[in-house]
This record gives sequence, C-alpha cells and structure tokens, in this order.
Amino acid sequence: MPTADFVTVDVFTIERFAGNPLAVIPDARGLTDRQMQEIAAEFGYAESTFVLPPENVENSARVRIFTPTMEIPFAGHPNVGTAFVLGRQAELFGKPADEKLRFEETAGLVEIELLREAGEVTGATIRAPRPLEIGDDVTPELIASCATIMPADIRTADHGPVFASVGLAFAIAELENLDALARARPNITAFHEAAAIHKSAAGTDFPIFLYVRSAENPWAIRARMFAPLDAIMEDPATGSASAALSAFLVTRTPDEDAQVQITIEQGVEMGRRSVIELDVVKAGGKVTDVRITGRCVPVMHGRIDA
Repeated sequence: MPTADFVTVDVFTIERFAGNPLAVIPDARGLTDRQMQEIAAEFGYAESTFVLPPENVENSARVRIFTPTMEIPFAGHPNVGTAFVLGRQAELFGKPADEKLRFEETAGLVEIELLREAGEVTGATIRAPRPLEIGDDVTPELIASCATIMPADIRTADHGPVFASVGLAFAIAELENLDALARARPNITAFHEAAAIHKSAAGTDFPIFLYVRSAENPWAIRARMFAPLDAIMEDPATGSASAALSAFLVTRTPDEDAQVQITIEQGVEMGRRSVIELDVVKAGGKVTDVRITGRCVPVMHGRIDA
C-alpha cells in the first residue's frame, strides 16, 4: 500500500469532538478499491472519503465515499467535510482551489460553495445531486421493532413511514415526541428482517431516520439515524437523510411555490450534537433544489504507512 496523508474533521458543528467525524484522504491516487475499504474500516467512522483527480477537467475532483463496510453513492457530511478540507488547501491537483467546487460522485455531480469567515474556510453548502424519489411504504410496526419502541410512538397523522432519497435512500418516520425519540435503540435482529422485506428499496442495510418536529416551529426538527447493518449503530449527523426528509416535507406542503429554511438537530442523545441547515426550493408543486449547509472543525492529520 502506498503512503497516504489523511485529515479528520468534525462536521456540522463549531465544537471539536462534537458533530460527525470524517476521515479525508486528500490524494488517494495509487490506492486500490480494497485498500480504500480497508482504510475506511480502520477509521471506523460513518464515512471516509478518498479524493481523486476528476474525469472531466472542468470539475474539481472525483470523490469516493466509503462506510466501514461498503462504498455508497452520496452522503451529506462527507461532502461538506471534504469540501472544507480541500478548500483550505492552496491547490487541488495542480489547480488553485476555487470558492465553488464540483465533485464527481456515483450519484451524480455535487455542487459546493465554501463558507468563509474572516477569510478562512469554515464550512460548505452542497446541493443534493438528485431530485426527490419516494419509495416503498414501511409499516409502523416494522419501524417500531427496529427502533425498540412501540408502534403507538410512530406518528402517522401526516404521513406513514416511507423511503425517501435525494441520492441515498432512508426509511423516514415521524415520532410522537422527544421521549419516544430518546428511547429508541437499534434492534439488529429486526433490522435484518426489515432489510429482507425491503431489499429493493434499502439494499442490504435498511437505514432509518426518525424525527420529531417542534411544536413551536415545524421547520425545527430533532432526528436520529440508525444503520446497524452497515456498522453504524447511530450516526451523529446525516446530511443525505436530512435532505431527503426536508424535500419530502416541503413537497407535502400545500403551496405550489415555496422557499423553506429547515434546521435539523441530530446526535444529541449520543453526546455529539450536530446542526444541519437546509434550504429547500419548491416550484410548480415540485422540489427543485435542496441545499445542505454545515460548519466544520479540524481535528487530526497524519499519514497512513505503506
């Protein structure tokens, strides 16, 4: 294995050791697919990213995203964190780093704008690479079994549990209150059963995104995400799920045209509070744009030995 430098950052936070940790390999040239997967498993974070030169020179980079067990087509916090790391470099594969980046990913082209404060990069805003896709309905009983809560804890007045995606699919479910959200615990046996039932929608891991809306402000949301079959018992911040949920909720509003700002707080129950900011545009009854914004904090840097 060739040597490879790495950087770790905490994403969707302004505090070190909060938010969602991410490992970034800013130059992954020379690494094989297997080596990338092994490195991601070694870090053990929800995701690690590997940056390669773009296939189209008009783009900034090709970014591959790995969980500890598999490569995935898109995720929110890896894009925000990778943009943060690359934006703080003087150049990217021989070109000066720009304020706007474009990452080639399996899900499509991801457009990114860097955030700066006092001239220093502090985070990034990314656009979801795909339009909202709504998939299979999921029974409240199945979600409740996976989360070790009661079916009565699942709120169905506005919508039942359902798969939604803007690049990566999640089973989303609204809960009745914060107490139910706090009691949730992943049941791995139930996750295996759910993945077998919904294999076409979920692949092999059946990730679930549980949320509660604030009574004072319906666009202020607390959430939790579990994907134990992908070695993620709980994720402190899930930008791709937040984007899918936000697009889904705005689609269901009665307004034909709308611009909605949503804040999703995640990771509170596991001691890694994250704040995900989303801007959703709806035109002609359809969501046309979802932007995910987050701040980042650098944590570690080093080298992976050959």
